[in-house]
Amino acid sequence: MRKYTKPIIAFSILLQIVVIKLLAQFPEFVESVYSNGIYIFISKLMHYVFGWIPFSVGDIFYTIAGIYILRWLFVNRKRILKDTKNWFLDVMVAVSVGYFAFHFLWAFNYYRLPLHKSLQIEADYTTEELLNITNQLIVKSNAAHIAITHNDSVKVEMPYTKTELLNLIPEGYNELSKQFPHLAYKPKSLKRSLYSLPLTYMGFSGYLNPFTNEAQIDGLIPTYKYPTTASHEVAHQLGYAAENEANFIGAMASINHKNKYFKYSGYTYALQHCLSEVYQRDTTQYDMLIPKINVGILKNYAEVNAFWKGYQNPTEPFFKLFYNGFLKANNQTKGIESYNYVVGLLVNYYKVNNL
Repeated sequence: MRKYTKPIIAFSILLQIVVIKLLAQFPEFVESVYSNGIYIFISKLMHYVFGWIPFSVGDIFYTIAGIYILRWLFVNRKRILKDTKNWFLDVMVAVSVGYFAFHFLWAFNYYRLPLHKSLQIEADYTTEELLNITNQLIVKSNAAHIAITHNDSVKVEMPYTKTELLNLIPEGYNELSKQFPHLAYKPKSLKRSLYSLPLTYMGFSGYLNPFTNEAQIDGLIPTYKYPTTASHEVAHQLGYAAENEANFIGAMASINHKNKYFKYSGYTYALQHCLSEVYQRDTTQYDMLIPKINVGILKNYAEVNAFWKGYQNPTEPFFKLFYNGFLKANNQTKGIESYNYVVGLLVNYYKVNNL
């Protein structure tokens, strides 16, 4: 039996793929058994184990794993031709175990019930509804901006360090949990990535490590983006794997925060998504909306755009292409474009709730 152990583990990945494809057909089951059951225990355990450590354990894990893989490939390079069968089995065992851990520890959440169904709202919306929520967000964003700057032409400068901003993140979720108890966020496991520079060059502002359940934030992005970016990654920690859902929940956590800077970040983040969708649908309406927005808000938008342009490089599109394929392989058929579907959640949620 021992000699069959390695082949069984190696080729179990085929059975895993079949099981995952099957589970994708039963989102209610995934929602109740995994996302609202098994995963809650896993995530809290991970947070208690790794959350208190001040640095990113997940980044250290990736570093060690990367070094080990490169060393193993070098040491075993001659086996590719001399012992092809066992070399291939060794590789497939590692892939199979990694694939299982990735899904069991977090990625089954990709197959849970869509958020609009959980919220019992529609997913589609008309251009008229989009314009209505966009105008409301402009009013809210302008008011939040003036409450801080008292001058419509001055951009908002965060008076907090990035560490202080990360420490404030749970307060927004505590407020949101009064309406949605399952969004309570405790204990915290939110850290700046040790690889912020390469992360920035790849064009990403954060990520969740599925093996340690640590939310990783790019330490280089402007502080204005910290509230919504960190809240987005926390939404992933809470089991919302889809990017559009994490964007929506992250915006809601920031908007519901008691801190006026967080509210400003949340409103303008939601507004930016809606403006982008208006531009895609009707450029004339978009041109009519922009003059309604305080100049200071547009300066914050420009600040973020300038930051990312400063790190543009030839490799970024390849990383985005890879991530796009990753999303499509994990039940997000629109890939990176699925980020824009946060607008559907915003429009339909606020159709039945006051903004």
